[in-house]
Amino acid sequence: MLKRLEATKIRLGEIDQELMDESVTRDIKRFRELSKERANLEPIVNEYERYLKISSDIKDAEAMINDPDPDIVQFGHDEHKRLLEEEEKLVENVKVLLLPKDPNDDKNIIVEIRGAAGGDEGNIFAGDLFRMYVRYAEHQGWKIQMLDESVCEAGGYSFVSFMIKGDSVYSKLKFESGAHRVQRVPKTEASGRIHTSTATVLVMPEMEDIEVEINMADVQVDTYRSQGAGGQNVNKTESAVRMTHKPTGVVVSCQTEKSQIQNREICMQMLRAKIYAKLQEEQEAKVGSERRLKVGTGERSEKIRTYNYPQNRVTDHRIGFTIQKLDRVMEGELDEILEALIHYDQEMKMLGEQE
Repeated sequence: MLKRLEATKIRLGEIDQELMDESVTRDIKRFRELSKERANLEPIVNEYERYLKISSDIKDAEAMINDPDPDIVQFGHDEHKRLLEEEEKLVENVKVLLLPKDPNDDKNIIVEIRGAAGGDEGNIFAGDLFRMYVRYAEHQGWKIQMLDESVCEAGGYSFVSFMIKGDSVYSKLKFESGAHRVQRVPKTEASGRIHTSTATVLVMPEMEDIEVEINMADVQVDTYRSQGAGGQNVNKTESAVRMTHKPTGVVVSCQTEKSQIQNREICMQMLRAKIYAKLQEEQEAKVGSERRLKVGTGERSEKIRTYNYPQNRVTDHRIGFTIQKLDRVMEGELDEILEALIHYDQEMKMLGEQE
């Protein structure tokens, strides 16, 4: 570990030298890559320097223990104990910082939620999940941008797509992809029987054009009149846009903006994200039986979580984590669940490093 820390410190120095080179500052892509690498390495180096300082202080405390003055000896013992505890915590933190970092952790995300099994109740639950993520984003100080939606008469959505913008959004919500199951008595159920319904969630990091290049010759663009309530442009102008990427079969659409140009831009953002997600899924499928170090596969068919209303219970099946706070979770209080998933993922990565 110490060798890796020293190598990281040397690399940080090399990056600082490169960033002062005029040829690098003129190369926007290279400058951005180095700046991002530096931002990732700096916290590790800071902790390493703290570790070296604590190690030095421990030696000083050990010297005090051998002093002829009993007061200094007692102080030395107290300091030695405190510093060893601080060193132990620091080492654990450094181990986490040294784990391979997901290059997408700092990105904004595009989320798609679809009502699945259960008809109207599945769509209503999709709406509940949408509200849950919106509330969580509000707690975090993040911004929501609607991309596309298909509202259901009974309530909720058969499909809703939106972007969440903020600091390190993907790092917090990347494990939300999969099938979410709800168990509750629908309002329309006269006999009080509990129904089970599902909605699927897909979380994708926002990708820039330099990260996912798309040849527009491969994209079929269709325009059509917006559907839905409100707005003088609705049903009057062909402002809605649908894009089909022929090589992958990925289809996206947007009708939330009045301008066709704005809807085109949003479609391109969605297209890059979905193509990247599809390529990642194909790559993981090739891995096959190799043990994955992340939580779950992100496949929509994978049942990841159950929301049981009668028992006020939420269970994440991937890590066997249960809390009796469903009412708070649906109000956007997701921190306990998300932190448990992140810690589990870190533990799995540590096991992988040791192997």
